[in-house]
Amino acid sequence: MRRFEKKTVVVTGGGGGIGGATCHRFGGEGANVAVFDVNAEAAEKVSGKICAAGGIARAYRCDITDRASVDQAVAAAEAELGPIDVLVNNAGWDIFKPFTRTDPKDWDRLIAINLTGALQMHHAVLPGMVARKRGRIVNIASDAARVGSSGEAVYAACKGGIVAFSKTIAREHSRHGVTVNVVCPGPTDTALFADYKQGAGNPEKLVEAFTRSIPLGRIGQPDDLPGAILFFASDDAAYVTGQVLSVSGGLTMNG
Repeated sequence: MRRFEKKTVVVTGGGGGIGGATCHRFGGEGANVAVFDVNAEAAEKVSGKICAAGGIARAYRCDITDRASVDQAVAAAEAELGPIDVLVNNAGWDIFKPFTRTDPKDWDRLIAINLTGALQMHHAVLPGMVARKRGRIVNIASDAARVGSSGEAVYAACKGGIVAFSKTIAREHSRHGVTVNVVCPGPTDTALFADYKQGAGNPEKLVEAFTRSIPLGRIGQPDDLPGAILFFASDDAAYVTGQVLSVSGGLTMNG
């Protein structure tokens, strides 16, 4: 199945676990993949593997907290790959401390990456989608936004903001043929989760507790996320907007 033939897709944080898996899946379905990451080497590695598998991909260093960097990367991607059809805002960062032990400098960075960075991407990409009367945006939040998560208060606040922002943008731009939806991963075996484990007194015990609490009986893997992301990005979801989907093995359930 090649649902994204000749479509240009931007994935922020594309050099990481979930982002990389998502880029590979888009590449396998015919997309022109723009791998955005602040780590240029990681982005190049992902784009190189997509190209080696017969896909089309380019790597772009992009610091989503810097509007000039965002504008430069978006312009370069569109010049090389074509107008952006799909935007996946996946880049994120976290620290793991009780709120009273955090510092305002921590808040500034958390907000800049997890909230303002996604706003920068929307602001740069949306006008083109509106002008073309088509577009798909998929924002990667977190189950922390839906139910909270100890040690992640500011991160959860940012991701909660992404959920509310996404619903609002979905309302504002539905008449322009642009859909906006949210995927909320649960605990997933990425570099971010590795940092989370290290913040615990007993990482092995933490993983065991998570595993027991997840009905499907395992921690998520990066490859568990692209299916939901690509659904929202596809024409199969043409009549779906403003929705939030948890991909958590059943850890959280809300209907």
